[in-house]
Amino acid sequence: MNKTLNSILLRNVAIFNGNNEALIDGMDVLVEDNRIAKIAKSIPIPEGAAVIDAQGRTMTPGFIDAHSHMMLQMSFAEAFNSDEFYWAYVSTQTARTYLNNGFTTIREMAGNSFSLKKAIDRGIVEGPRIYPSGPMISQTSGHSDHRTDAQKSSMIASEPSVPMKYDMVQIADGRAEVLKAVREALRRGASQVKIAVGGGTGSYADPMDVTQYTLDEIRAAVEAASDWGTYVVAHAYTDNAIQRAIEAGVKSIEHGNLMTEETLCLMKAKEIWLSPQVIVYTYYPHGYNEDMKKKHDQAYAGIDNMFNMAKKVGLEKIAFGSDIITDPEMMERINEEFVHRTKWFTPPEILRQATSKSAELLALSGPRNPYPGKLGVIQEDAYADLLIVNGNPLEDISILTRPKENLALIMKDGKIYKNIIN
Repeated sequence: MNKTLNSILLRNVAIFNGNNEALIDGMDVLVEDNRIAKIAKSIPIPEGAAVIDAQGRTMTPGFIDAHSHMMLQMSFAEAFNSDEFYWAYVSTQTARTYLNNGFTTIREMAGNSFSLKKAIDRGIVEGPRIYPSGPMISQTSGHSDHRTDAQKSSMIASEPSVPMKYDMVQIADGRAEVLKAVREALRRGASQVKIAVGGGTGSYADPMDVTQYTLDEIRAAVEAASDWGTYVVAHAYTDNAIQRAIEAGVKSIEHGNLMTEETLCLMKAKEIWLSPQVIVYTYYPHGYNEDMKKKHDQAYAGIDNMFNMAKKVGLEKIAFGSDIITDPEMMERINEEFVHRTKWFTPPEILRQATSKSAELLALSGPRNPYPGKLGVIQEDAYADLLIVNGNPLEDISILTRPKENLALIMKDGKIYKNIIN
C-alpha cells in the first residue's frame, strides 16, 4: 500500500536558497512530509495538498545557531540554587524562543540537552533540532571549573559545582580522564564534543591569557571523537590556545576574538572553522563580577580586529552563533546578531553564515549526525525547514530583529508552527 503524503504547496515566493546573492522571484515550493519535493514556477496543486499563497514574500531556510546554550538561560544565582528539573523546565522556554525567532536548528555548545533533544524530536516539546555536545570539558581551573573558594581542593574532597553535578560541564585531567569524559558524552549521543583550551569570561578562576590542556590531552579528545566519526570544537581566544588545538586536530574554534592574522592564516590553510559571536559581548551576563566584566570587555574589544583580519585573509568558513547565557530577555533579542554583523559582512554573507555555512559545519559530525540530509538550504530533497518573511532581508536584514511582525510563516520538518499570512 502506498503511503499518503502530507503535502503543502507554498506559492509565489521569492527564494533565498542559502547561497544566492539575489532572490529568485515567482517560485513555488512543494513540501511532502518533511522534505522539499519540488521547486519550480507554477507547480500544479497535488490532490489533497494544502495551499498557501505567499504573495511574493521572501522565503529563506530556517536559521541555524552554531553556538547555543539552550540549557543555561538563568542567572548564576538561580542556576546554582536550583535542581536539575528546574533547569530542564527553563530549557523548554528557551527552545520555544528559538523557534519563534526562526531558528530551526541549533548546535548546543555546553549543556545536558540530550533529553530535551529527545523530547523535541518526539513532539513532546516544541523547539529546534539540536546537535548536542553534552558537557563542555576542561581541565581543573579551566573554563568548566565553576567551583568557588567555599569548595575544597579536589585533591582532598569531591565537591563538584552544580553545573558539573548536572553534567552541564565536566572537569577531566590527563589523557585517561579526557578519554573517559569524551566517551561519556558520546555514550549519551553527542554529535560533536566541546573542550576548553583557554581562559573564558564566564569562569572566574581562569584569566583570558592562559592556555589550557596539554597537546596530548587535546589529542586524546580528538582521537576519541574521531574513533566515533565525529569532531572536536575548542573554546579559545588566543593564538597559543588556538594553534595548539589546531595542531591536535580540532576542527572548529569557538570565539577566537584575540587571535592574530598569523593564526587566521593557519585556520584558512588547515580549513578550520571559525564560530564567532557578537551579541553575547554586548551585555554582561547575570552574575558577572568585576573581573569577569573586564575579561568580557577585553573579548568584545577584539571582535573588530578579528573580523577585519578574517576578511583580509579570505577566511570563508565562518559560522553563525549567539553564545547568549543567563538571560531569557536577551534570548528574545537573539536576532540582533544579524544586525551586529553588518559592520563587517553584507546581508547575503550573514544569511549564508546563518544557513548553508553553519549547516556545512554541523555536517562534520558524519555518522553521528542526528539529522542526515540537507539542512540550511532550499533545494529539492532538503529538510523542509522554511521561513517566509515580510520584506527582503538581503536588502534590509534588520527586519529579522522583529520576528513577531516579520516572520510570517515558520516551518520545521514540514510542520507549520506559525502562519500569519492573510
